[in-house]
Amino acid sequence: MAKQQIHQYEMANGMTLLIEHMPAVRSAAITLTVPAGTAHEQRGENGTSALLADLLLRGAGDMDSRTLSVAFDNLGVQHSVSPGWFHITLHAATVAERIPEALELISKVIQEPRLEADHFEMCQVGREQVLRSIEDEPRQKLTVELRRRSYSPPWNRPLEGTLDHLQNISLDSVTDHYRRCCVPQGAILGIAGYVDPIVIRGLCDQLFGGWKGIAPEPLKELEPKVHQGHLKHDSTQTHIGIAYPAVPYRDPDYYKAWAAVGILSGGMSSRLFTKVREERGLCYAIGASLNTLRDRARVICYAGTTNERAQETLDVTLNELINFGDDISEDELQRCKARAKSSLIMQEESTMARAGAMVRDWFHLKRISTLEEVRQKVEALTVDQIVDYVNKRSARQFQVLTLGPEPLSVQGEVDISDM
Repeated sequence: MAKQQIHQYEMANGMTLLIEHMPAVRSAAITLTVPAGTAHEQRGENGTSALLADLLLRGAGDMDSRTLSVAFDNLGVQHSVSPGWFHITLHAATVAERIPEALELISKVIQEPRLEADHFEMCQVGREQVLRSIEDEPRQKLTVELRRRSYSPPWNRPLEGTLDHLQNISLDSVTDHYRRCCVPQGAILGIAGYVDPIVIRGLCDQLFGGWKGIAPEPLKELEPKVHQGHLKHDSTQTHIGIAYPAVPYRDPDYYKAWAAVGILSGGMSSRLFTKVREERGLCYAIGASLNTLRDRARVICYAGTTNERAQETLDVTLNELINFGDDISEDELQRCKARAKSSLIMQEESTMARAGAMVRDWFHLKRISTLEEVRQKVEALTVDQIVDYVNKRSARQFQVLTLGPEPLSVQGEVDISDM
């Protein structure tokens, strides 16, 4: 992989600035995270972070909502704001020569949002529509509810918010959340592309140097934990969710965990797809992903099937999760490595991917992993290492949640809320 040119600065106000000069491109991307995610919401007000994310682009400084939108469009800036469990994240990408103007707009969005009452009411209506649409989409509802049961509060709060809480949230609630949480201490700004690090650093000092504020601590154990394992839903289909403990991104065994999940669910040749869907025809969709927070992680599995085949689908899937370490092959590992190498090559050419990866690395690791470092870790993986990891961290401890007309029978279910 090409040698990367990465620069890191700690600003006086507590914001971390990360810049990667990419000489082979002519675009640039920005990722800015501020500690304003759902973990910082007040009790009974899940959805505050999502509403704030909706409002941030509805006017800033001397620009109303339309003026701000036109300003981004005139610069050709693709941009978005999204809530997360710890952060609210702003993304932007454009041609490199327009990054200074794009940064100026983003500095206004995060430091001078208007947060106006008429826009709040529209955002609240829109948020209700989003939440009701989730109720009508079984797979998405199952995923939200499985996370609620498998993580401890406040890390189990839905990013989209909660219908029961929505009416508790006022504009004052959102404004208070902004003032407490949209601060430079703990914020991370990543910029990648054809940019001059010295020039960008000076510009960021100018735009963000006067920004002040101390990061809040995440609020703890605010809601009671829910444990039941079935959601009643009249349908011809049953949706199955399974979660079990894994290691987070900062753990030395992370890449072993990543490879194990890749062998389970990386493409149409993966273990779950082959054993559950192709060989037995039990389900129409199945997969697994590694979900990691800063100090905890879960493997989240999903299967969608007919009611008649639901019990067998669950039994076979759990059997594969528990026992797949018995016969991992070199071919499976090599396919997993090939997918990783392809991903690294594409990331090397994507300014948006690089900006996001730098911010993610800094949040989890307090350092930047180069693409070459990642490649070496992936290349060094062996079948014996993955088998050892799987045996030490067996999937025998799991949380199962089903959505359909009838509950399914689960043998050996264990609550993992405190793991």
